[in-house]
Amino acid sequence: MNKDPKSEGITWISAQSLIKLRHDASKLPLHSSKIHARQGGAYMSSFKGRGMEYDESRLYLAGDDIRNMDWRVTARSGKPHTKVFREERERPVILWLDLSPSMFFATRGSFKAVVAARIAALLAWSTNAHNDRLGALIFDANDHVELKPRRGKSAVLDLIGKTCNHPAWQNAHGRPSSGHRAMTRLRRVTRPGSLVFLVSDFKHMDAQTESHLINIARNNDVVLIQLYDPIEAELPPPGNYKVSNGEDEFIVNTSGKQQRMLYAQRFQQHQENLARLCRQYRMYLLPVSTSDNVLNRLQQGLGIQAGHPQFKSGQNRQGSK
Repeated sequence: MNKDPKSEGITWISAQSLIKLRHDASKLPLHSSKIHARQGGAYMSSFKGRGMEYDESRLYLAGDDIRNMDWRVTARSGKPHTKVFREERERPVILWLDLSPSMFFATRGSFKAVVAARIAALLAWSTNAHNDRLGALIFDANDHVELKPRRGKSAVLDLIGKTCNHPAWQNAHGRPSSGHRAMTRLRRVTRPGSLVFLVSDFKHMDAQTESHLINIARNNDVVLIQLYDPIEAELPPPGNYKVSNGEDEFIVNTSGKQQRMLYAQRFQQHQENLARLCRQYRMYLLPVSTSDNVLNRLQQGLGIQAGHPQFKSGQNRQGSK
């Protein structure tokens, strides 16, 4: 891809632009008590918060949660025992960033890949502000970059560098990816109690990919941030349109009523399938358009009110009230 300076932020994005998002990330706290994500596109639900580790077992007391019963100790001692958990000191945040060819498209705003990079940078800077560990998987059909979870500004800068220098920006017209391999890797590296953000258009989900995603969601908070361009939801007004993939040009006629209806139905069915999957397995779905203000959309989708005093810079760090 030709990185024309005039198209920076539209068809490609620089590391400098992503570094500058550090200040905006202060308005996007990833603190469990501050976030209420729209679960499955239907209702609001709080994130679980940091992971819980088993500490010890003690005698069962009236009012204890029956789901935490320690049946092994109970059977061995002959007396009911319950498990006691303690909150983990840190909560890994894992970013799954899709840079497949379908992400290098837009008719307005910025390429989906550019929007995805902005989202990843905002989430990464917010993770750093809370001193949580940041990990990532950045991938297209051919190249998978894995960043193991670690703390600090260097982790964010590493993510930004690996994102902006990923070969996908030069091979935007390569073969599509099902995401299966990348999801398999995500399942392998994600530890229970993590907060996982998947940033993709989810155009190539298959049964195996869904199966891995469902398994990840059993022990983690999972957020699907779905990128789409408005023209993917509905064809433009009837007429002949010249389109290009960067190499070839085509003329597309959008006048057919049946064609327009089927086109819109396919997108709607895709949305309904994603929403149903999220509702069923307690995941969170947040659609983001290529023309959206990314920070505002994340704040809205995560139930964060812009400008609220508790979200001002310096007041949303770990341990603040």
